[in-house]
Amino acid sequence: MIPLRMIRRMVLDRSSNKLSRALSSSPIRNPRSPPLVSLDLIDEWSSSFTHSDSPPIQKCTNNDSARIIDGNSAAEEIKSTIAIEVIRMKESIGKVPGLAVILVGQRRDSLAYVRNKIMACHEVGFRFSIAELPESCTEEEVCDALSNYNKDASIHGILVQLPLPQKSLEQHFDEGKILNLLSLEKDVDGFHPLNIGNLAIQGREPLFIPCTAKGCIELLLSSDVEIVGKRAVVIGRSNIVGLPTFLLLQRHHATVSIVHAYSENPEIITRKADILVAAAGVPNLVRCSWLKPGAVVLDVGINPIEDPESEHGYRLIGDVCFEEAVRIASAVTPVPGGVGPMTVAMLLLNTLEAAKRALCFT
Repeated sequence: MIPLRMIRRMVLDRSSNKLSRALSSSPIRNPRSPPLVSLDLIDEWSSSFTHSDSPPIQKCTNNDSARIIDGNSAAEEIKSTIAIEVIRMKESIGKVPGLAVILVGQRRDSLAYVRNKIMACHEVGFRFSIAELPESCTEEEVCDALSNYNKDASIHGILVQLPLPQKSLEQHFDEGKILNLLSLEKDVDGFHPLNIGNLAIQGREPLFIPCTAKGCIELLLSSDVEIVGKRAVVIGRSNIVGLPTFLLLQRHHATVSIVHAYSENPEIITRKADILVAAAGVPNLVRCSWLKPGAVVLDVGINPIEDPESEHGYRLIGDVCFEEAVRIASAVTPVPGGVGPMTVAMLLLNTLEAAKRALCFT
């Protein structure tokens, strides 16, 4: 192997032939780092994090109760604006935005998301279509449904409800392949690799920003929460929420860290956060010992808990122990009624933008 200092000398030498001859005669050592995909691991939170023994709610000391960030009210304002635009579009060109959803399987949280999207589309006057496929369907069937919506001119936004079910450790849907097939102009969920890539690169503008991440930022801005220069921690690193939220907070000039299932001493990291976004998918993961007094807490988690008295046989709770958080945080989102409604509102906003772009409507 040629020493680096010798290569530098050769580069400075006017005779470039010396360098090319030397490199051709020297064996090139393969880098030691393996392919990145081979390093991917599923975040499985250990029992020490998941509070499986359900400890009682702690008495967290703080002078005041936290302000509740009302996602429902913020979402209603946005939907009212969208509905007015839809009426104007229909009166001007006789067309309305169209949204299509591909739903695979019967995950409870996915069903709840889809129900909310259907209701929201009806409220603002969107056309809505859904392709429901059983968990046993093939990847080809999902791709066929996606291709049909890609070709449908009346559909301006398409989303594949994620995560897709995993059939077994050996057999699962290739989400990357499926999302690559999605028309970039209809990727209103913002998960296409080009949209995520443009979100990550300074100076670039994605066609669409992922809805939950966009909703989190909108809640912070509408609540007059300062983001620039603040310490933000995102719990969870999924492609759906954690990663895009990390990137978007960074674009807003926060100093951002991510905590995941393999992080050591996560409580120490989260206790430094001025802004905490919990998106791990673990019920009551975040207790008051994880929170910095006065922090702003956004709870993205939607976890179904068995409840025979509920209409659907279960109720939804977040990743944050709400009863503890309100005693130590300065502001916190509830579950339900916090980030969820804003996610749907951002989806409608993205779909409206897609329709305007496709129909050349201003």
